[in-house]
Amino acid sequence: MATIYTIEGKEEKTIELPEMFSYKINEPLIKRAVIAERSYILQPQGHYVLAGLQTTAKYFGRMNSYRSGRHMGIAIRPREKLGDGRQGKVKKIPSATKGKRAHPNMIQKKLVEKMNNIEYQNALISSISASKKFIIVNNDIEKINKTKDILKVLDNLNLGNIVEEGRKMHIRKGLRRKSNRRHFKKTLLLVFNEDKGALKAARNVPGIDVCLLNGLTVNALAPGGVPGRITLWSEGAVNNAEKIISRLVLSKQAKYVK
Repeated sequence: MATIYTIEGKEEKTIELPEMFSYKINEPLIKRAVIAERSYILQPQGHYVLAGLQTTAKYFGRMNSYRSGRHMGIAIRPREKLGDGRQGKVKKIPSATKGKRAHPNMIQKKLVEKMNNIEYQNALISSISASKKFIIVNNDIEKINKTKDILKVLDNLNLGNIVEEGRKMHIRKGLRRKSNRRHFKKTLLLVFNEDKGALKAARNVPGIDVCLLNGLTVNALAPGGVPGRITLWSEGAVNNAEKIISRLVLSKQAKYVK
């Protein structure tokens, strides 16, 4: 059983949570799912294979050959083929203008880490049940369209200390400190069923992430593969969780989450 609170922080009623909220935790599966999600964000660093090579330039270095560059007082390099047997500018080689790169980045491996759909859904359910604390609020919270009102609701639910903890700004070590990047600790996750204005109102609070139920990811529930994040659910999101997330039979998922 779980208690549903109003936006004023008062107890409204109690409901029975879906079965997925009490699943056993499988941390290795959660970490695999986070790695798979992050791999889709990576962008391959490579270059166009024919960059600097799409030209008529050709190397003529044999003695007494047509268009040979020997004994002409010019370097023997790949040059453009012009009319009447003339040679143009040097092309293709790295030292030439608009030539190819000397040591370009080559795409030599696949960066995407794929994962079985059944395993991923089990990782998602496992990360939901691994949440450190469940807080359920009625659907009135989805209609709030101002950030100050969202903060007021969190204060009414005794989450003000968690919000302040997420405001603490820190700078990561390394070169990022020179680019003036600021990072905040991920503290609270808000899960809504529909976007009625609260999604935009809550996304600017430092340390707080907000998403819809149909866009829920394992990395949002367990940042960096570490389960146990505090989550706030709307009543509609809890009622539709089993319908949207658990499309597979729970008995099939049980053999993966042990």
